[in-house]
Amino acid sequence: MTPHLSPLVEPGPALTSAQVSRYSRHLLVPGMGLEAQRRLLAARVAVVGAGGLGSPIVAYLAAAGVGHLTIIDDDRVDATNLQRQVMHTTASIGEPKVDSAAGYVAALNPDVSVAVRHTRITPDNAVELLGGHHVILDGADNFPTRYAVSDASVELGVPVVWAAVLRFDAQLSTFVPGVADAVSLRDLFPVPPRAEDVPSCAEAGVLGALVGQVGSIMAAEAVKLICGFGEPLVGRVLLVDALTQRIREVPLRPVGADLVQIEREPVRELIPLEEISVEEVRDLGRETSSPSPIVLLDVREPGEHALGTVPGALTVPVGEVLSWDEVDGHLPGGPVIVYCKSGPRANRAAVHLVKIGHPDVRVMTGGMLAWIERVDSSLPTY
Repeated sequence: MTPHLSPLVEPGPALTSAQVSRYSRHLLVPGMGLEAQRRLLAARVAVVGAGGLGSPIVAYLAAAGVGHLTIIDDDRVDATNLQRQVMHTTASIGEPKVDSAAGYVAALNPDVSVAVRHTRITPDNAVELLGGHHVILDGADNFPTRYAVSDASVELGVPVVWAAVLRFDAQLSTFVPGVADAVSLRDLFPVPPRAEDVPSCAEAGVLGALVGQVGSIMAAEAVKLICGFGEPLVGRVLLVDALTQRIREVPLRPVGADLVQIEREPVRELIPLEEISVEEVRDLGRETSSPSPIVLLDVREPGEHALGTVPGALTVPVGEVLSWDEVDGHLPGGPVIVYCKSGPRANRAAVHLVKIGHPDVRVMTGGMLAWIERVDSSLPTY
């Protein structure tokens, strides 16, 4: 059962007449009213990530009148961000995301002060960056940052609202240190997955509207925690499937003592892979004869194949390659050169091919992005 939580923030000064007008739709909501709005205006919230999740988080917290936002991100706006990171515009390309976000907030609500931190959160700086806030919202896109945020929140005793989104799927939870049976991200993921097992949005894609949906839920969680009403996602993980538009939840309990002491990942077999440059692949394609024809294997998804491939490549998504039990019947004879967008999926596929018995497998270094940059610039970068 979700515990009842007291408000995180004491009410600030009385609202001005202009603020009563601006936040009037909040004031009419049962359970909120003047006092809850005063709590929001007195709140200090840290937002980790100014990207897909950070955009709706910052937008709705600023619109709600959260008095202070600290926005932490080390990235700059890229054209590929604009499909989902709605705080940023075409004119923002090349600008630090935190500066673009600060400009967005300033234009939206003068009641909200903003501090920007153009840096990446690490175990060494997380406590310093996150201290002094009432709640943290974690919209990071990698496990090292997520763990650093989680560990700092436990040390500081500050609640953290967390989410992760990929393709059509999302997970969300709220971690509140100090409550009975308190859980953290390390209870949900006691052992970090290997980087190659968790594709990024750049590798796997993400439905833009889904990050808006999830980030809005995260912002609502923060408002509930600040004001002390409703049932936050404490001890529960919300699972969102945008493809079927189904939402379900699963309970989350503290990890047993025998698992908490895990300090290292299980030993995994290491398979060395030979690499080949895009220039060497280009030159191989110019050869008119070879005793063993080279097989180029593009393991990206069909939507990526439609954007262009290396000439003559066989296109098979990585998931299908990983389902093969043997090489025969799937690939013609000869050496295989595997590539994807930038490398991780190609490495997974190549390791699998070696395991099922292929004698000559190489990986094209840098993948399709390197091919576009150094061989065929007529193809679109994505």
